[in-house]
Amino acid sequence: MTPPVPTEPASRARINLEWLLKLRWGLLLGQAMVIAMAAYGLELALPVPVLLGLLALEGITNLAVRAWLGRARVTEGTIGKLMLWDTLVLTGLLALSGGTHNPFTTLYLVNVALGTVLLPSRWMWSLLGFTLTAFGSLFLLQDVVLVPGLSRPDHAALMRLHINGMWVAFAVAAGFIVYFVQRVTRALEEREQELAQARAQHARREKVASLATLAAGAAHELSTPLSTIAVVSKEVERALTAAGTSEAVREDLRLIRQQVDRCRDVLVQMSADAGQTTGEAFHPMPLGRLVEDSLSELSGVERVRVELPEELSAWRVQGPPRALARVVRGLVKNALQASPPSRSVELRVVAGRGGARLEVRDGGAGMPAEILARAGEPFFTTKAPGEGMGLGLFLARTLAEQLGGSLELRSTPGQGTVASLALPVGAPAATEVAS
Repeated sequence: MTPPVPTEPASRARINLEWLLKLRWGLLLGQAMVIAMAAYGLELALPVPVLLGLLALEGITNLAVRAWLGRARVTEGTIGKLMLWDTLVLTGLLALSGGTHNPFTTLYLVNVALGTVLLPSRWMWSLLGFTLTAFGSLFLLQDVVLVPGLSRPDHAALMRLHINGMWVAFAVAAGFIVYFVQRVTRALEEREQELAQARAQHARREKVASLATLAAGAAHELSTPLSTIAVVSKEVERALTAAGTSEAVREDLRLIRQQVDRCRDVLVQMSADAGQTTGEAFHPMPLGRLVEDSLSELSGVERVRVELPEELSAWRVQGPPRALARVVRGLVKNALQASPPSRSVELRVVAGRGGARLEVRDGGAGMPAEILARAGEPFFTTKAPGEGMGLGLFLARTLAEQLGGSLELRSTPGQGTVASLALPVGAPAATEVAS
């Protein structure tokens, strides 16, 4: 079954929330540093335990949301509520550390800027309205003693501190905004790239399914007329032979039968190539047996040099066995066709990141950049008529991506081509031996 393309708003909201939680840790650290600098560097009379308690509450909120994230549905409203909570906590921090005289009221802009990137329009305007209300409340709270026993600082001194600290506050707020928005924008771009790749994979799988349906239908519909042509041409050839017709005419009839057989082979090959990929069940298969099955039905196998380390031969790849063998066989066959008869072809199995790579290197002339860019497109081939239909690389790449791997082609004109098939592998098969 083809997995759905992850375009749901909930998926996007979950990604945004995960990044917001990471960014909130950075903001908490910055706020703690500002409080420490003001209390111990500038020796201001601040309720440090209460301020740190608010920061600890923010940290607990972060941990709670992270734990809740794995088992709940995330919406854009979830992010909006969390950012409203951040604005409320920031208001408490500012109210306890100078109110409107605190130059770090510019930190309100950080939340507003993040909301502009992460939230839809209605939530963004709600956040902006709440932020303006919270900022305005500082004017009402500046004459209220929020912490009993704490001496009220001189307003003139606070104003001087506010003026002197405006540049620092602006630098901190601007730095947070640039850093946070840049990180969020980069995360969204990466997410868009992942979605684009998922859509491309989905489109390729649909093409494979369509190709299988088309090939099966064509084979079914054309089998009867092709068989009729073959039988009738055989009968006509016999009649002409009995009548003593010239050999040239009979040769033409034999050519007709050969072309009919060729049409049958093409339809069977198309059905097999596409059908193997779409309809076969997945089973674990040792790499040693995969290599053996791939080469078992290949002509010219004596020209293939295999490098398979003993420790890798028992590694298992999960997938459709016959389709995998057909894919590797097709890569080796391409290499044999591209190489001169006197040159050998290398098939190497090496350990890769998170799996194994099967590298097929030919001794041919290589491909120019414009040909390499199109290699893998359906029905694109540089082979002579009758040698290929341009489906092998397309189906190989589709199957590799379906299994969580990839197919990469590297080629330099005059130095041959390397096809690298990366496949994820499981634990070695202790009881299975590649024979």
